[in-house]
Amino acid sequence: MNMTLNPNIPEAVRAVAADGTKLRYALMEMAAEYKDAIALGRGDPDLATPPHIITTAERAMRDRLTGRTPVAGLPELRAAIARKLQRENGLSVEGENIIVTTGGQEALFLIMQALIDPGDEILVPDPRYTSYDDAITSAGGQIVMIATDHNDAFNLRPEVVEAAITPKTKALLIVSPSNPTAGIVTEERLRQIADVAIRHNLIVISDEIYEKFVYAPYHHFSIASLPVMAERSITLNGFSKTYAMTGWRVGYIAAPKNVIDALTRVKAVTTGPAASVSQWAALAALEAPEADAAIREFQQIYTERRAVAMAGLTEMGLTFSEPRGAFFIWTNSSSTGIHATELSYLLLKEGRILLFPGTAFGENWGGYLRISLLQPSDVLQEAWQRMKPIIERYRVNNSST
Repeated sequence: MNMTLNPNIPEAVRAVAADGTKLRYALMEMAAEYKDAIALGRGDPDLATPPHIITTAERAMRDRLTGRTPVAGLPELRAAIARKLQRENGLSVEGENIIVTTGGQEALFLIMQALIDPGDEILVPDPRYTSYDDAITSAGGQIVMIATDHNDAFNLRPEVVEAAITPKTKALLIVSPSNPTAGIVTEERLRQIADVAIRHNLIVISDEIYEKFVYAPYHHFSIASLPVMAERSITLNGFSKTYAMTGWRVGYIAAPKNVIDALTRVKAVTTGPAASVSQWAALAALEAPEADAAIREFQQIYTERRAVAMAGLTEMGLTFSEPRGAFFIWTNSSSTGIHATELSYLLLKEGRILLFPGTAFGENWGGYLRISLLQPSDVLQEAWQRMKPIIERYRVNNSST
């Protein structure tokens, strides 16, 4: 099967094919040219921010609660985040163990800037969200890929992690639920990985931004809740995905106080504190009486869309790893015989469907597509109707050559 990149696809795509982040943005720019394009690419929720959060932000502006907060964040919000982590994740933390960031993207950059010395190795699951590549390399770190497998639903294997450790290894990155695979690292595996981290004196960076979207019978588990792991874990989370607040730009990090102090020093000389109005809104997201109901509504919507997507892809004859969390489906497109980057371009050009090739999340994934569930179910159905004849045509063409 020929999975090489076709030289006939546009130079705008070819030129950035090896850079996952740039590739995603190149495809989004092309999609903007089509008024009827169905966007199944980006990971920004299409749902509206819950009304009680917006009302709180409006009240904060009326009451002039718009002044600069401490760099590490509004004390009330830091305390509320600590209570949430104690209650829901089993973490033994206080407000001093929290820093509020300008979104999760800043959080990951702050972590790498404060943690990494030039030459340090960071173990990173493959495939992965490639913004981590940028954060690690900008701090002088070296990325070491940890293989994951479709047949294991992209769960992280402790023995593979341990085999990759060298004297230069400083930290292990865990993203659960995963972007892009929608896999999770199960509690049993996390307990085994914790033992590996303790034996080899590793720091664990646990990105839990999609924690609220885990599908039965699976559940979310925080590695920092395990004995001894609180002192060697950095937990990253935020409000963007759970509460449809991507534009509000509020994330957070939980870590030992000395780590929070280091992160605060870096943040003080870069962006300063997160926007005060957004922080008050985030506080309402956590503690308003309506908070739990809003999350349940979102969970139900994504569960329904997941079912629609799985049925549609199955009808097309496309296989996928079990989507155990987040709001993506990591789809095996190799049966078409076309490199995923080219297939993404063809689906956009011929079907007006934007989705991302697996190579936007690692060079080894030319036979996969990442499809997001961030459109209403009827729009997903329309996408499948556009997509099906294209997939079938290229599958037939390639099977006859």
